[in-house]
Amino acid sequence: MPNCKVSAQGLSEWFASEPGAYVLKREQEYFDRTVADIFGFYAVQLGVPEQDFLRNSRIPHRFSGGNQPGNSVRLVCPELPFDSDSLDLVLMPHVLEFAEHPHQIIREVERVLMPEGSLIISGFNPFSLWGLRRVLGRKQGYPWCGQFITLPRMKDWLALLGFEVVGGRFAAYAPPFHHSQWLDRCGFMEKAGDRWWAVSGGVYFLHAIKRVPGMRLLKPNWNKRLVRNLIPATPKLHRGTSHKNGQDD
Repeated sequence: MPNCKVSAQGLSEWFASEPGAYVLKREQEYFDRTVADIFGFYAVQLGVPEQDFLRNSRIPHRFSGGNQPGNSVRLVCPELPFDSDSLDLVLMPHVLEFAEHPHQIIREVERVLMPEGSLIISGFNPFSLWGLRRVLGRKQGYPWCGQFITLPRMKDWLALLGFEVVGGRFAAYAPPFHHSQWLDRCGFMEKAGDRWWAVSGGVYFLHAIKRVPGMRLLKPNWNKRLVRNLIPATPKLHRGTSHKNGQDD
C-alpha cells in the first residue's frame, strides 16, 4: 500500500486529469462551504499541497503539511510534529485510504486537535460506481491503488477516539469516465443522486468534532423518608393569624 508521501504526489497528478478534475471540483465546493463556518487560530491541511482546500477558511494561521515539496511543514502523517491540543482544524483529503496505518493517523489527529476542534475527511466510497471500477479493474494508478474505506468503518474509528460526526455528504455520482464530455453528459446524476441514491456517490465527506467529556456534578441519592424523619418539620406561620396571647404576627 502506498505511503503518505507517494499518495499525495500521485493524487495531485490525478486531480489534473479529466476524471480527477471532475472530483476535484466537487471537493473544492464542499471544503469551501464547510471551512467557512469553522473558527479558531490554527488550521492544517494534510497532503495535496497544490490544492488549497483551506482557501475559504477564516482561521488566520493556515498551512499545509506533508512529506513532499510544496508543503509549509514537512512531516509524516502518523507522527505529527504539533503539540497536543494545539490545532483548531485538520483537513485530510484522501489521506487515509492511501496510508499504511490509517487508524494511527486519526489517533495522531485526535491528539493534536483542541477540544471541540474539527476534523474534515474526504474519501472514495467503495459502495459506488467508483468502488465497482476499482474491484473489477486493475488496482494500478490513482485512485485505484488505494484501499477504499467504507463509511461505517470510518465512523467507527472516529467514535472510538471520541469524535462526533456533525456533518457530511456524498458527491461524484457519475461513472468514472476518462473523458470530460461523458462526465458532462452525466451531470444530471448529481442532483438525482442526492435525492434518489445518496449513499452511492463516488466520494464522501465527514465533518467530525473532538469531544472531551467534562466534569459532571454527582448529586447524592437521598432517602427522602429518612430525611423527613431526621429533619423536623418547620411550622408555617401565616401573617394575619392570632396567637392565644392575642398578639398578631
